[in-house]
Amino acid sequence: MVSRARFEELVAEAMDSLPDWVLRRLENVEILVEDHPPRREPNLLGLYHGIPLTKRDGGYAGVLPDTITIYQGPIEEDCADQAEMAELVRDTVVHELGHYFGLDDETMERIEDSDP
Repeated sequence: MVSRARFEELVAEAMDSLPDWVLRRLENVEILVEDHPPRREPNLLGLYHGIPLTKRDGGYAGVLPDTITIYQGPIEEDCADQAEMAELVRDTVVHELGHYFGLDDETMERIEDSDP
């Protein structure tokens, strides 16, 4: 188990590792860390909540930030050490950012399966 501060560092490191073209396109989105996901989804590692970029139009103004929540508890439970945890945190951040960019789970799975 790692402290909340260390887990938040892992999330920040995951964000810092992203390509510049991704970081430049992030707008009105906040990355959060919570201990546990909602009870109805106890194994959830992360959750995107908001309006994907592909759905935003000219009327998108003055809205609260989209959120990406990374859940520390289930990620810790799935990992044997901090190196594995850092990798799973990054994978989770990338997955949730995929939703922010308008990709659904099926599309992301196809992309992941085609990755050499």
